[in-house]
Amino acid sequence: MSDTVRLDKWLWAARFFKTRTLATDAIDSGKVKVNGDKVKPARNVHIGDQLDIDNGSDRWEVDVMNLSDVRAAAPIARNLYEETDASVQRRALVAENRRLFREPTADFKGRPTKRDRRQMGKL
Repeated sequence: MSDTVRLDKWLWAARFFKTRTLATDAIDSGKVKVNGDKVKPARNVHIGDQLDIDNGSDRWEVDVMNLSDVRAAAPIARNLYEETDASVQRRALVAENRRLFREPTADFKGRPTKRDRRQMGKL
């Protein structure tokens, strides 16, 4: 293991993104910050760096604990970082709100059936 790893490789190895391309796109669009600064995908990550990651569904604040450029199983990848307490609480609150206040379109499953259309017409 080396002292530094490219940011896009580390995000992929830590399983924040499914592919390096998705990680690179997120970094380029400013959704990933290292120590509060917007960076490029080739930026080297060091142990102790703080990352702000917005992967679309969640926003993470993590501290880099270990380095790896190899994607491994999720329990092993979890050892690469430590999430801050504020981030854990915020993600739990967002998940609870998502569960309680579902999107109205989440209940629709494609085109309404003939029976559904008749019931809508009665309203």
